[in-house]
Amino acid sequence: MPNLFEPTKFGDIELANRVVMAPLTRNRSPKAIPNDLNVTYYEQRASAGLLITEGTPVTQQGQGYADVPGLYLPQAVEGWKKVTDAVHSKGGKIVTQIWHVGRVSHTSLQPNGAAPVGPSDLPANSKTYIINDDGSGAFADTSAPRALELSEIPGVVADFAKGARAAIDAGFDGVEIHGANGYLIDQFLKSGANNRTDAYGGSIENRARFLLEVVDAVAAEIGAGKVGIRLSPVTPANGINEEDPQPLFNYVVEQLGSRGLSFIHVIEGATGGDRNFKQGEKPFDYHELKNIYRKAGGTGGWLVNNGYDRESASEAVGSGYADAVAFGRLFIANPDLVERFKDNAPLNQPDKNTFYGGGAKGYTDYPVLEAVA
Repeated sequence: MPNLFEPTKFGDIELANRVVMAPLTRNRSPKAIPNDLNVTYYEQRASAGLLITEGTPVTQQGQGYADVPGLYLPQAVEGWKKVTDAVHSKGGKIVTQIWHVGRVSHTSLQPNGAAPVGPSDLPANSKTYIINDDGSGAFADTSAPRALELSEIPGVVADFAKGARAAIDAGFDGVEIHGANGYLIDQFLKSGANNRTDAYGGSIENRARFLLEVVDAVAAEIGAGKVGIRLSPVTPANGINEEDPQPLFNYVVEQLGSRGLSFIHVIEGATGGDRNFKQGEKPFDYHELKNIYRKAGGTGGWLVNNGYDRESASEAVGSGYADAVAFGRLFIANPDLVERFKDNAPLNQPDKNTFYGGGAKGYTDYPVLEAVA
């Protein structure tokens, strides 16, 4: 049976081991440009089988948090090249999580102070991180969104493809499409954020249309074997909800099964919280989800996430339930997590003051949200 420290392959990407670093928002990139701090941060963790970077917006409209790195400026691509070169020099593999936050944004972060966009004009009722006029960081309520016009949607799909191309130009080994945690793709998927009555709303097939169009556009641009996607069937993150998630996500992974993707990354339960959290009447069946994906021809890696430790991760991989396990908070506190797991050594415990905005400068003078792991 496989173990955490054996190599595997996700599509076109060879992994030296099955300990994956999850994407973690760090707020360390002023003006959306990666810098030397980003280089050090990822280089230190290059022993992971795969590094998945923090969410990286594909356009300014997709930006939802201050000081997160983007892919839509030439300077950002150059900054990311330094990161990928450093990781590759250590023998690591790295993909970037391409991101559009949709309604989870603030007017101060949007082009010309415009309203954020979403599938509908339903607010997120969550918070985001902004920079005040005096340069200090603070959490603020997300701004009210406007619904995307039908004519705008193809352009947003194209933005994801452009972001994927920029990622490859920056030296990444591939991309992870962010389809989770209440951001734009998840907003289209879930009925609690999508009340459209056109081809992108109503039925499961319609609500999944945007996700599948993004996947197809990105795969056409860089090759499906370099494309993963992150899903969170039941998380309430950023005010998202779906009362009947099982048939929705069963349909999604069935459709993804024929597309030759690199991997599917599933957040189990509430992001950063209870792995047994459910939405709707029944507990979500993740075994069923994986089985449907495999029956549909899906050969990509099955990556699981949320609250795993060395023992539970070893069981998940050893039993065949998962091909690899992603760790978030533990990788913040333990850059050498793979080595510590191998030696069964003690772990540093995560410090909430280093999550989100605290990840920028170690701020401790404003409220800290849970890390997205």
